Amino acid sequence: MISRLIYTLVALAVVAGVAADMKMNTSTPAPAKSDSTDSPNAAKAALACAPGERSACGLPSNVVIDMSKTAVQRTDAEWKARLTPMQFRVARQQGTEPPFRNEYWNHHADGVYFAVGSDTPLFDSRDKFDSGTGWPSFTKPIEPAFVAETRDSSWGMERVEVHSAVDGSHLGHVFPDGPAPTGQRYCINSASLRFIPQDKLAAEGYGKFLDELK
Repeated sequence: MISRLIYTLVALAVVAGVAADMKMNTSTPAPAKSDSTDSPNAAKAALACAPGERSACGLPSNVVIDMSKTAVQRTDAEWKARLTPMQFRVARQQGTEPPFRNEYWNHHADGVYFAVGSDTPLFDSRDKFDSGTGWPSFTKPIEPAFVAETRDSSWGMERVEVHSAVDGSHLGHVFPDGPAPTGQRYCINSASLRFIPQDKLAAEGYGKFLDELK
């Protein structure tokens, strides 16, 4: 389990987020409709990939996330003011960014990946691996309680959608085809993440993470 230190940091991030915006929004984000993969023909094409290419994480999600249970809540207008258009479409509308054309798919620096919507620590760079999919992939989250799962039956397949338990932002999907030791592949959108390199954690106010990363 994660240390009390990280729980404290998450609590501080939640408090900061809520203090910045006290308006509550408990509506479920609607799936994006502007993604090039949001059509039956595009879905069929995505599934007909080259041998060895895992395409299931390339399709957008269509799940119901209970936003009333998240600690950080904002209206769509407030989210749009905080996020880039791509971040909003992916994190708040369950879209999917293009493979191999996103910020962290080939990123190898040491540090921590935080949720873009609440600065919750989600993934450790030491758990990142090259899945060949074109999206950042991890074997496990820093703390499973921070990454919630929802059954996703969209596009005629059964998947497990993952989202930030703190702010409800869509992250991606998890698949049981990852490497040891977990056998899991968390296929995550870069647009849902904010990376802080190890040598910048202190300057960003997360200096105590350095002890955790040793």
